[in-house]
Amino acid sequence: MSTRLTGLRELAGIALFVVVAAAIPLVSTSGVTLNFLMMALYAALLAQAWNILGGFGGQFSFGHALFFGTGAYIQAMSQLNGGINAWAGLALAVAGSAGVGVFVGALSFRYGLKGSYFALVTLAFAEVFRILALSVPFTGGGVGLMIPLRESFTNMQFGSRRGYVYLVLGFVTAALLITWWLKNSRFGAYLQAVRDNEDSARAIGVNPFRIKLGAIAISGGLMGAGGAFYVQVFQYIDPGIAFGPVTSVEALVAAIVGGIGTLWGPILGAVVLHMLADITRNMFGELPGINLVIYGVVLVLIVMFMPRGIGGLAATVRSLWKQHGKKEGRHD
Repeated sequence: MSTRLTGLRELAGIALFVVVAAAIPLVSTSGVTLNFLMMALYAALLAQAWNILGGFGGQFSFGHALFFGTGAYIQAMSQLNGGINAWAGLALAVAGSAGVGVFVGALSFRYGLKGSYFALVTLAFAEVFRILALSVPFTGGGVGLMIPLRESFTNMQFGSRRGYVYLVLGFVTAALLITWWLKNSRFGAYLQAVRDNEDSARAIGVNPFRIKLGAIAISGGLMGAGGAFYVQVFQYIDPGIAFGPVTSVEALVAAIVGGIGTLWGPILGAVVLHMLADITRNMFGELPGINLVIYGVVLVLIVMFMPRGIGGLAATVRSLWKQHGKKEGRHD
């Protein structure tokens, strides 16, 4: 009963989050505010995608840009070369990225790769795809691809940041609901059992290969949605942006800083890191790579002093507060 109540509270929390985030563009017309909200939600989407595989599945990836870039290029090429509507291109981008996830997962998990080996495999695949994107003509090579600006809902291009905020909010809401489902479903329980002890999970009848394959497909699909969103906002993609390390680092660090394997950790991590990025940008100007330096420092501090992330720290403080309240009640 308590588990069911917790699940209902989490659903209520998701609903409240969506309402508050959706209300901000209605009460604020500031370009700075809307841009911050859009980019924070975008980072939260990437972090939540990584969290499904890395946090709930225990399969740490160093190359999640592989799925991001796949989605971004499918989104761009479907419009430029296939004449496909942007919304249909989004569906193809999500499906294609999930398919790449299944491909990489089938190769990796079939041979028992996990831990640092799996992390390096994903990094290697991202680099292979980057080189392929540089080499083949239909991706535009090193020049990249630029989609024309035709502002309309049909083309998934909006005249202000408000439209993009609602678009990415829809993606984040879907990611939150999927994460909530993982926390409360049998599949999610199997996935966490595989994460904690694969041999024990196998002993009770769980098929680790299929469970991990499902997790990487979901994670890849959400990451592909992030890539498609990026293309629609900036109308441009090239191999360095699509498959470079920056996106992988952003997704990984935001999830770890916020708290992996949690519902709200990636959201917290994304907001905190984007606040830090804005502060350092104002303090140090446009120094190249300063955000990655800050990310690295924050990650080291989090690992050293808050291994469970910001979300884990909040849960610890809440637990201590409840224990303190019980002690006070007994004294009374």
